Amino acid sequence: MKPLTTLLCAAQVCWATMACAAPLAITLPPETAVFKSSALPGYPLAQQKCSTCHSADYINFQPPGMTLAQWTAEASKMQQVYGAPISDEDVKIIGAYLAVTCGSARASDAEVQAASNLSPAPADKGDAMALLKNHGCLSCHAIDHKIVGPAYHDVAARYASDPQALAGIASSIQHGSSGKWGDIPMPPFAQLSAQELQALTTFILHQ
Repeated sequence: MKPLTTLLCAAQVCWATMACAAPLAITLPPETAVFKSSALPGYPLAQQKCSTCHSADYINFQPPGMTLAQWTAEASKMQQVYGAPISDEDVKIIGAYLAVTCGSARASDAEVQAASNLSPAPADKGDAMALLKNHGCLSCHAIDHKIVGPAYHDVAARYASDPQALAGIASSIQHGSSGKWGDIPMPPFAQLSAQELQALTTFILHQ
């Protein structure tokens, strides 16, 4: 029985050691994948809306030489199957951009130009909630709890006594930011008008 007792004691010591050990911390490497730069209007849309759900590196896993129809179908799948916050117009605009930068299409193709000339579905410029939904902000943020980015309530609390809060938050939205709330960067929303930035920033600061 002595060997069994010894074995049980060793097991108890092992379990006790494991129970007292600090939890394992895993640090992921910083994101390095980026969407390919382009003058096409789908480029900023992809930065803003596609990156709310996945890394730009996801694009590299797709088969090379995909056509405009195939890339548009892929963008449509993100909208229809996975609930990506993109409109029907966004699907075509993003599909055209991806087909040119990662597929077999050319920017001069008539179908690419037709898709690129579409206008994204507008939101009421004064309706902050409509803007948040239309631009995919609620994929990363919530009013009262952290998702990927901070809760708007926490942002408002941090900047409550900052006289430059309105300008600072507007700049972070427009130009993007990193390091303020963790390692995950926020993409820029450069296409927003001054009126839209004002509506969003005012809404955030009143949470």
